[in-house]
Amino acid sequence: MHIITGLGNPGLEYRNTRHNAGFQTLDILAEELHIRVTRHGMSGLYGDGIRNGERVILLKPQTYMNLSGNCVQKVLHFYKVSPENLIVIYDDIDLPVGSLRIRASGSAGTHNGMRSVVDAIGTDQFPRIRIGVGRSSRERDDLKDYVLGKPGQEESVLLETAFRNAAEAAVMILDGKLEGAQALFNKKHENKAPSRS
Repeated sequence: MHIITGLGNPGLEYRNTRHNAGFQTLDILAEELHIRVTRHGMSGLYGDGIRNGERVILLKPQTYMNLSGNCVQKVLHFYKVSPENLIVIYDDIDLPVGSLRIRASGSAGTHNGMRSVVDAIGTDQFPRIRIGVGRSSRERDDLKDYVLGKPGQEESVLLETAFRNAAEAAVMILDGKLEGAQALFNKKHENKAPSRS
């Protein structure tokens, strides 16, 4: 069994913000795997299906970003799933807009949601897919306002492609092709963040 978690914030006011890249990717993944993410419980919204004879849980924590780990820990414990069978998808300001970085393990970096997950489950030894959302080009812009803001049209085009690529990468990891996903997507960092005035 695998659990795939997309990180984000619940609520209409956060829909389509940069910080909800994980949620948006999970929506695409749900369509591709024919899984309805509609069940409420364990501080999350989730659904399950079958991929190659193996059960797959798709999960959106509903705790707000900085408490995401509470939900993930509950679901891992309930289904008795080991952390190496967890895949986490989330936004990353340190990557160019629209790029991906796939890792088999590693630190949480500066991402509060990912830090919450690592702290709650007690390990960073699980795959993750980071989606580049870039940084504001204006030094005076507040980081929180930036990640909770909605991308412009040019950014949105890049991010929509990234969400689909991230969903494809998640399926490849499910199929035991993590290194193949890394080879395919980690090289694609040529995209530059569009200028923002």
